[in-house]
Amino acid sequence: MVEWLTPENAALAEATEAAMRTFEGEQRKLADLQQKMEEDSSTVRSKDRSLSMTFDGRGELTGMKFHGTKFRSMAPAELAHLIVETVRAGRTQYLEKISENAGTSALLGVDFADLATGRADAGKIVESMLAPLAGQLGDFWESAFGSPLSGSGEVKGQVKGADNSADGKTERERGK
Repeated sequence: MVEWLTPENAALAEATEAAMRTFEGEQRKLADLQQKMEEDSSTVRSKDRSLSMTFDGRGELTGMKFHGTKFRSMAPAELAHLIVETVRAGRTQYLEKISENAGTSALLGVDFADLATGRADAGKIVESMLAPLAGQLGDFWESAFGSPLSGSGEVKGQVKGADNSADGKTERERGK
């Protein structure tokens, strides 16, 4: 009988378990964050206090209310500026809340405010997720993927046996 629990395989199993625990922890955090977002709302008032806006937990504008009649005497450009500035203040408050509620993450170097606004670099997100695992798996990672992470968020090399080409065929199907 072949012994499958060699020191190398034990290290791989331990690294895989650690990665799964981290992943499950992040899943729980994201579920909690999603619930907070669904339940949360906030109201922001303009600097001159003549306008308030309500935002839901996703940062979407859900209500707008003018206080007093000042808005009636404002020039269109002035009113537009007031509205835009109040929306910006609300969005800023939302991003601060989401960053605060998100807490720390296994996605080291990824700011949740950047993630929420779409400014996060997808390559950096992938690298922050894969780099610890690649480091723990060492030689196994290299044998499976050809080489370690490039530092630019991309995995160098190709996954053996996977679709690595534009024609949609694996290396085996192309006769390599």
